[in-house]
Amino acid sequence: MARGLIVDDSKFMRKIIRDALESGGHEVVAEADNGGEGLESFEKTRPDFITLDITMSGMDGLEALRRLKAVDPNARIVVISAMNEKTLRLNQRDIEADAFITKPFEKQELLKIIRKIL
Repeated sequence: MARGLIVDDSKFMRKIIRDALESGGHEVVAEADNGGEGLESFEKTRPDFITLDITMSGMDGLEALRRLKAVDPNARIVVISAMNEKTLRLNQRDIEADAFITKPFEKQELLKIIRKIL
């Protein structure tokens, strides 16, 4: 299937996302615990998609999203956050993510979105 990068500051959440993706046949090529590491991992691995948390220490997800899209405007990014899309868009209207999922999420919901954006 597809190759993914997980960017989330919670090791527990990265495991949940990894398990969901791998159960759907996807390969996780890298994990990062903040936006800066995520950007570095993206440049090294060039995954087919990225899952990205918003609230992280260091470089947050919104800044990472902007930088990822600057590096590759076609990067496929799924924001997985405790904040819903409406709340995020009230604060940042120019979010260029391909999809949003609110935590907690169902494994099948994530897999369906990954299929859709690919």
